[in-house]
Amino acid sequence: MAQITMYTDGSSLGNPGPGGYGVVLISGPYRKEITAGYRLTTNNRMELLAVIVGLEALKADGNDVTIYSDSQYVVNSVEKGWVFDWERKNYKGRKNEDLWRRFLNVYRRHSVRFVWIKGHAENPENELCDRMANGSAHGVNLNVDEGYIPE
Repeated sequence: MAQITMYTDGSSLGNPGPGGYGVVLISGPYRKEITAGYRLTTNNRMELLAVIVGLEALKADGNDVTIYSDSQYVVNSVEKGWVFDWERKNYKGRKNEDLWRRFLNVYRRHSVRFVWIKGHAENPENELCDRMANGSAHGVNLNVDEGYIPE
């Protein structure tokens, strides 16, 4: 079982607005950075999508993954068990159902632990993820967030 450290961040320029995410994966001497931008999305969707994309990038199942995120939305939803209650209730009335379903699918293939870190607190990897997320949100040829549902 590989030990993986993951840093994630997501942001949107307006909520909703253009958005992006950044992910840094570290395993021993290996490092991978992933980022993408979307035309219209929300901050919470980008924070959650960053975690999903990072977990989906792992080549094998059964990894021991520690995820550092400044998103209380994501960290609390998992660590406090809220998402599992939402799943039992078929996500009734919950936003981002598409991403939570996708998250749980990949989450269950690994042993995952979340650590909340304060954003913009001089954590180099988190700051890098923030720069990647914002840079991607400002990009051209942005992706379409197919699951985003305007209110």
